[in-house]
Amino acid sequence: MSERVWKVYLSGEIHSDWREQIAAGVTEMDLPVELCAPNTVHNDSDDCGVAIFGAENSSIWHDRKGARLNAIRNRTLIADADIVVVRFGEKYKQWNAAFDAGCAVTLGKPIITLHPSEHDHALKEIDAAASAVAGEPRQVVQALAYITRGDMPATTKEAYAAE
Repeated sequence: MSERVWKVYLSGEIHSDWREQIAAGVTEMDLPVELCAPNTVHNDSDDCGVAIFGAENSSIWHDRKGARLNAIRNRTLIADADIVVVRFGEKYKQWNAAFDAGCAVTLGKPIITLHPSEHDHALKEIDAAASAVAGEPRQVVQALAYITRGDMPATTKEAYAAE
């Protein structure tokens, strides 16, 4: 019998290496996880619509062309995911991440939010809809290890063994 491969969609801010940290942890722990994400190249995400369908004189139509193409990708990947991780970073407001969280909730997808504690109050409704709330990418990896294989973190295993 082969091990189930879990599909995990990584939504949210694109200005730090949190996705790479999770990917490295998944690889290091050899987890049965396939990661996917929105297009994280900011200019490509913004300009895909006009690059494909032609230039626009108005910035609102420029943005809408790209947003509509991105929506096809993102909604499809969220719908196909087993788990959605939603990262809210320190510097920028991630309206797109909040929207992805709402889409995931509507589709009945489990969410793990990832954000610093100073955002706890601002994100209380999203966190209330989440299955788990993490503060660090390593916690997401540990959660994925537990979810996919039942693995406890080494320090927790040692603490339980000592009791």
